[in-house]
Amino acid sequence: MAQLSRGRRLMGEINVVPYIDVMLVLLIIFMVTAPLLAQGIKVDLPKAGAEPLPPEAQEPLVLSIDKGGKLYLNVGGSPNAPLDEDTVSARVAAALRRAPERAVLVKADEALPYGRVVAAMVILQHSGAKKVGFVTDALDEDAKPGAKRSSKKS
Repeated sequence: MAQLSRGRRLMGEINVVPYIDVMLVLLIIFMVTAPLLAQGIKVDLPKAGAEPLPPEAQEPLVLSIDKGGKLYLNVGGSPNAPLDEDTVSARVAAALRRAPERAVLVKADEALPYGRVVAAMVILQHSGAKKVGFVTDALDEDAKPGAKRSSKKS
């Protein structure tokens, strides 16, 4: 019996190579999928000098309207699929029944006719939205009201 224990030693180290391989594969998967999760509807927002809203605990409902006038809502099964007006109304009403004080925002393309934006706001109002805000891009520093404009003299 003494001879068997001499020929074989116990290994006191952990082989971490398989763990590193798994970690690198997961890193690559997350690097590839992260940009896909952050994409939304392509909308050219108008610029305005309004102050940003403070962050809220609950994500606001965002109704996006693209250049073609198609409606998209950030709640439901697929936020990147265009919806008809009845579906938007039903989803907004259901979301506002669960959280009546939830913020409702309209994210409309600046090239969109004003009438289409108003029609979307009417859908939101009929669904139970009490206050509706607009999503805009920030103005450039030179374009803000009251900003000093630099003029070069030649």
